[in-house]
Order: sequence, then structure tokens, then C-alpha cells
Amino acid sequence: MTHPAPGDEPAIDVLIADDDPVVRFGLRMMLSGAPDLRVVAEAGDGAEAVELARRHRPDVVLMDIRMPGTDGLTATETLRRGSPAPQVMVLTTFDADAHVLRALRAGAAGFLLKDTPPDELVVAIRHAAQGRPVLSPEVTRRLIARVTDSDQDGRRATARRRLDVLGEREREVAVDIGAGLSNAEIAARRFLGLTTVKTHVSSILAKLGLNNRVQVALLVQEAGLSDDDRPG
Repeated sequence: MTHPAPGDEPAIDVLIADDDPVVRFGLRMMLSGAPDLRVVAEAGDGAEAVELARRHRPDVVLMDIRMPGTDGLTATETLRRGSPAPQVMVLTTFDADAHVLRALRAGAAGFLLKDTPPDELVVAIRHAAQGRPVLSPEVTRRLIARVTDSDQDGRRATARRRLDVLGEREREVAVDIGAGLSNAEIAARRFLGLTTVKTHVSSILAKLGLNNRVQVALLVQEAGLSDDDRPG
């Protein structure tokens, strides 16, 4: 996946999946100016994205959601179930969309609007490659609020039941993840060592059956949890 680049800096391999060749060309051009990014393949639909990802092992996939045949949502779900699983960044023209939320629940690292400025796109890809979520807690809350189904109370209750498996300290860390805090910020806030926080995060992901922090944040937001909530 990641390979040495000139100057011994790690290169981030990127796969672009979009059914519009003009969009793919534009994205490739935007990324070409970043020395640490390398576009290794382009796909025109979800099935091709999955096949090329298996062949090239990219670190990050830029995935359009609406594509003919196998769409980007199905492809995201397939890729995130694989091992090793690339980070997936959803590309969309809508900033609050049910398909985007489903992709995030499936394990996408975040989403970007197709008109995102080149410098922001590059930074987002770098963050995704590091396993850092590429959306703010505010965006998460707004997204959930706009596309949630009518059974909001039922969804909240279900999310809270899922979080009941966490211990008190894990629950606190999960709430902090939902607030968009980094491991270092959580460590400072909770007076914990960074290694301890990382251990708690790994335990949270394992207990909840999730594979990234975005999914934890979504679950916390759906549960409506805050620092005022305690187990029991």
C-alpha cells in the first residue's frame, strides 16, 4: 500500500472511483501537485473500484456514491470488509444525504463535496490515510438530523443499548470521540496516558464491532450522549 517516495517520505496511494471521466481527470490533476500523493488507478464504477483496489492496495479510495451498476455505497461496504481495508472518502454533491450517512456507517472515513478546493482535498486524504476522521462533529450531527428516519426514538434507544457494553472509562472516551477530540486531547482531558487512550479506543472498536472513529462518533451522536451521561 504505502511505498517510499523520493526523499524517503511515505507516499499515499490513491484510487479514484467516479463514473465521470472529466471528474476523474480533474481529481488526478488536483492531486498531482502533492509530492506525497500518488494516483495508482481510476475506476468508472463500484465493481471496478473493488477489483482495482484488490490489485493495487491503495491507502485511500475517493469514492463517488452514485455510479451505474455497482454503486459507491456497495463498493464501500465491500472494501471496508476486506483485509487490508483501504480508507474510503465519499465524494458527493450533497452535504446531507442518506447515502452519505450509510457509507459512513459502513466504515467510510468521511466525505468530501466534489467542489472541495484542491488544498483541502489533499489535507483530507492525508488525514484519512492516518485514520483520522474527515468530518467535524457538527457535520455529523447535522447529517444525522437531516436524514434520520421517523423512528428517531427507536434509533436512539438502539444506539444506547449498543453502548451499554462499554465500561465507564470507555464510555467517557467514546463521548470524547463523538465530540471530535483526538487521542492526545482525550488524554489531556481525562488525565490519562496516550497509550491508555489508544487501548481504550481499540477496546471500544472491538466491543462495538466497528472499524473506525467515525462510526463511533455516529453511534454516540445517534445515542444523544454527552458528558452528563453515565452508565446505568
